[in-house]
Amino acid sequence: MIARWIYYFKWKRTVFMAFDGLYLAACIAEFQERILGGKISKIIQSEKDELQLFIKKEKNTEILHLSANPSFPLLYLANEGKTAPITAPSFCMSLRKHIGNGIIQSIRQASLKLTEAGLERVLFLDISHRDELGDVGIKHLAVEIMGKYSNIILLKEDYTILDAIKRISLSQSSVREVLPGREYFIPDAFHKENILSFPMDKLDALLGKDALPLWECLFQSFSGLSPLLARELCLSASLPIDKLSNTLSLEEGMQVQEAILTFRRTIQERDFHPVILYEGEKAFDFSALSVQQYKGNPAFSEEYIASPSALLLQYYGNKERDDRVRQKSTDLKKQCHTLLERCNKKLALQEKQLKDTEKKDKFRIYGELLTTYGYSLSGGEKELVCENYYTGKEEKIPLDPTLSPMDNAKKYFEKYDKAKRTEQNLLEQVAESKKTLYHLQSIMNSIQLAESAGDLDAIRAEMGDFGYIKKVSGKKKKQRKEDQSKPRLFRSSDGYLLYVGKNNQQNEILSFQIAEGKDFWFHGKNIPGSHVIAKTEGKDLEELPDRLFEEAAELAAYFSSEGSSQKVDVDYTQKKNLKKVPGAAPGFVIYHQNYSILVSPKLELEEIKDFPW
Repeated sequence: MIARWIYYFKWKRTVFMAFDGLYLAACIAEFQERILGGKISKIIQSEKDELQLFIKKEKNTEILHLSANPSFPLLYLANEGKTAPITAPSFCMSLRKHIGNGIIQSIRQASLKLTEAGLERVLFLDISHRDELGDVGIKHLAVEIMGKYSNIILLKEDYTILDAIKRISLSQSSVREVLPGREYFIPDAFHKENILSFPMDKLDALLGKDALPLWECLFQSFSGLSPLLARELCLSASLPIDKLSNTLSLEEGMQVQEAILTFRRTIQERDFHPVILYEGEKAFDFSALSVQQYKGNPAFSEEYIASPSALLLQYYGNKERDDRVRQKSTDLKKQCHTLLERCNKKLALQEKQLKDTEKKDKFRIYGELLTTYGYSLSGGEKELVCENYYTGKEEKIPLDPTLSPMDNAKKYFEKYDKAKRTEQNLLEQVAESKKTLYHLQSIMNSIQLAESAGDLDAIRAEMGDFGYIKKVSGKKKKQRKEDQSKPRLFRSSDGYLLYVGKNNQQNEILSFQIAEGKDFWFHGKNIPGSHVIAKTEGKDLEELPDRLFEEAAELAAYFSSEGSSQKVDVDYTQKKNLKKVPGAAPGFVIYHQNYSILVSPKLELEEIKDFPW
């Protein structure tokens, strides 16, 4: 048994396809119970590859979330809707035209034959809708859960494509065009059979074709099976998963048939029991049914979830949202990284040039020595050897033999004046470059902390205002309240509120609008990071618990550019000691009275998600 689960866990780490045909069947069973017969009252395309259908059924409104995100293609009944864009994309407008206020007549999972039930990872919503003339027609909404090839496609009654959330031309794919007017079909890349309708009298011939492990033969022969599900079928048939498929006896072949028939009955009877699979405390997979293959592993456990939608919401948690933010922040990160590289190179060159100006005093001394000892020269010499009365040592001064001693002295004084002016200019340029570098580092840290499109919009606006990227042209649109970027808010162990800025604009507002005189301000010492404001309710330093300062400093360390370090030095002071730097970027402050504390970056406090801002 121990050897068995070790073998299975090796497969678990190398193959991942949790959202298989069976799990989609479980989702469809839930949808049929909750939204079949409902009316589509609202359609939102919140992202370029994501939809929410608001469906009214009786007195309830359900939200069907459909995503063709290549990283997280999902469909589930959501707890809450997402914010609609100000201007609806063309695909959303097409959906509103063709299926808005439509009635969901059927929800099904097709095979390659489209009208036949199967386990392909394609959901069909068959929707009745009245056209402009008032005639009732049927439209199909096909949702393909196929990894990077996922798509959401609107079809006519005869399965001609009306539109798609991702249009695919022949130049993009030689397998299938997804364009208006084209005939819709499900690509048959692997020539797999439909396990729900395959004749059992042909099973022996199918399994006996190749000398493959039984689980692999099942996986390669039938559509909709993940490796995990194929191995479960082997165990259901009481056979080793690595038994060669072409060596099955007649009795063993009957056992496989019975396992497949039981599998079919499970789908027909909707006898699903969604579970999340854990190795220790870490979730590594999920399934529509209880899993047998890891039993015997002491680290393995299952958690039963009430519904397939609830499982997806729990399993993916914030992964989908974080992936969206990561995708949207990629361009900003790339631009900021490029600007940081340029700024670092520019600063290095300026500092090198500044170092070269350190020899300016030597030119002045040469000029002064020539003025003092030049009378001893007769003209035409290439150098003057004399005593340096500043050091008492012998000095050799190079000369231009075509110039008089006084002209040589004048030349050195001119070099000195030029180097002095250059030094002054370079000191200003170095200071400006360091300020720009720190600003860009703070912006990069803000990008890392961004949690929403609103956070990224605020960062993009700041970069445009300072000329780092092209400023968005045209009249600035008023930002909706739900789109606005909000700071984080935590509650300390002793009940005090702790505000954490996610970008420079928020840092500015927190430090000079939210914070009051006796509130404390925290920030990583000499590093880019968030401003943390501890609201002290007007109490003096002596009345506040020490734990408040430790927890606030830990947050400031965590939300800084050194958040992954073991220890971070954090400065803190009362808000009344902060001063705005004239002409500086938002969030940049100076202070002359402060305390310091060395802490480990931590994020362990209760976060308050919904609060007025």
